[in-house]
Amino acid sequence: MTGYKQLARQIFAEALAAVDVRAAVQREVLADDETITIADTLISRADIDCIFIIAIGKAAMPMYQAAAQSLNGIDHKAVVIAPEETRAEVRGAFFAGTHPLPTEQSFAAARAVLELLHTANERTAVLFLISGGASAMMELPLDSAITVEETAAFHQALIASGLRIAEMNALRKHFSAVKGGRLALAAVNARAQYTLLISDVPSATPDAIASGPSLPDSTTIDDCRKLLSPLQLPPSVQRFFEDPQLPETPKANNAAFVRATWKVILSSDHLAQAAAQAAQRASFTPVIDNTCDEWEYRKAGEYLFQRAGDLLQQQGKYCLISVGEVSVELPRNPGTGGRNQQFALWCAKQLQLLPNTPLTVLSAGSDGIDGNSTAAGAVADGDTLQNALDHGLWPRKNYADFDANPLFTTLGDVIVTGPTGNNLRDLRLILIDSAPAG
Repeated sequence: MTGYKQLARQIFAEALAAVDVRAAVQREVLADDETITIADTLISRADIDCIFIIAIGKAAMPMYQAAAQSLNGIDHKAVVIAPEETRAEVRGAFFAGTHPLPTEQSFAAARAVLELLHTANERTAVLFLISGGASAMMELPLDSAITVEETAAFHQALIASGLRIAEMNALRKHFSAVKGGRLALAAVNARAQYTLLISDVPSATPDAIASGPSLPDSTTIDDCRKLLSPLQLPPSVQRFFEDPQLPETPKANNAAFVRATWKVILSSDHLAQAAAQAAQRASFTPVIDNTCDEWEYRKAGEYLFQRAGDLLQQQGKYCLISVGEVSVELPRNPGTGGRNQQFALWCAKQLQLLPNTPLTVLSAGSDGIDGNSTAAGAVADGDTLQNALDHGLWPRKNYADFDANPLFTTLGDVIVTGPTGNNLRDLRLILIDSAPAG
């Protein structure tokens, strides 16, 4: 498998390049002298004076820039909440979004969005541009007595819980004044609302993307309360969820959604197809299997190794592709890394037990950030653990401490892209070469 780690990197890079955020937005936002078309819905330019653009998340800046370019000549006001490193000129307000925990800046951003939306009227259209990461970047507790510090502790408890993303976001939606459809309520007086979504959640739950700020909520207070018992929440947040007067989030029959349209324009399915095309160009037969999406990472690894074993029996060159996210439960004081590097290190441990097995594994986040590290993920093969030992490292300790990043950094096997301006969940690749020699 010599050189296959580099080939896995190449497939990942080509897949990221193929899911272009700006192009996806500009396919959905079109304008001419008389009309504006957003998400296949037409509105007359004569009917509106201004478009409010609310762009939130890791892909917020390229989404905003693409929409603003398509709406050239049409008056708009914007609030953009995006990673600091993507900061650029905005016709309105820019807030540096923090992730994965909210800060005072997240509160200020939420207040700015609400202030703008409350001025919407019949001569206003609202365009929400939503991508993953927005749950932390824009936050404001429904209970104004809950502090920034308590809110951050609530988010941290969710991250460490092992809950599925839709479950975490059900709690976030009911906790927040700007999630679970409550931005749509704030913009209820607008002539029309449009939401374009870049999905970092399973395809069946679009209202979980960024905790669904502008979509009707499919979850309930009862759903939330069933999730509380194992969580270590701040007392103020625990009391909030136990309050019998806790208001429900707006549902699909709410008047706020009568003139609202939403569409997922990029998702992990697009990322998987892009990876498959890149694998084909590299002379591998692609096999997409997303069965283990949102499984615990070791269970997911066992499943994918079983699938890889089946492909090994067929004698050929295959690229097993799996998109989505795996869950991890963090130790009390985790080291540096994230779910992708932890998954890759787990795979390296298994490969050491399977000598001469021709597998190379890559696991990386499409947003370019894995956990609390500066890497997107890592690549591993059957030599990884021995190489680590040869460098004087202790792989078992790195694994136990959730500290995979220093190991992969030392070996030169981290994947570093920097923030990509996209967020289509994680991509796992297993390259398999059991083709007969010659």
